[in-house]
Amino acid sequence: MNATSAAVAGAVTFVWLGMVLGISFLEAPLKFRAPGVTIPVGLGIGRLVFRALNAVETVLAVVVAAAVALGGALVRVGVLTAVVGALLVTQLAVVRPRLNRRSDRVLAGEELPRSRSHLWYVALEVLKAGTLIALGAFLLTA
Repeated sequence: MNATSAAVAGAVTFVWLGMVLGISFLEAPLKFRAPGVTIPVGLGIGRLVFRALNAVETVLAVVVAAAVALGGALVRVGVLTAVVGALLVTQLAVVRPRLNRRSDRVLAGEELPRSRSHLWYVALEVLKAGTLIALGAFLLTA
């Protein structure tokens, strides 16, 4: 892989990883522990934050994919890029719509049990973070 493409893809991958770690694993759980933050307020904040995160992630995924495609990447880098992209698409196209429908109901005043879709989203975030770590490590050595 050429050095410029590897550097761009690596930098963007680690920025993406930092955003996922900071928002999904730090901000999201902590907001519900803040004094005065109710479930509806936390859900409203979460929807805004994750909508913004997912929009930025989409742009970052396109940049990484383009750098990898243009840089003549090794097969393992291409595979990891495809895997992280597929994880993001699954979150956006399958899990997020379910979470949005559920949060609409909670924000409308319904009392609902904890969501299994939320657990799927978290599991995909863990897989995505691990894939980004591996992708970034391979790009550093490319």
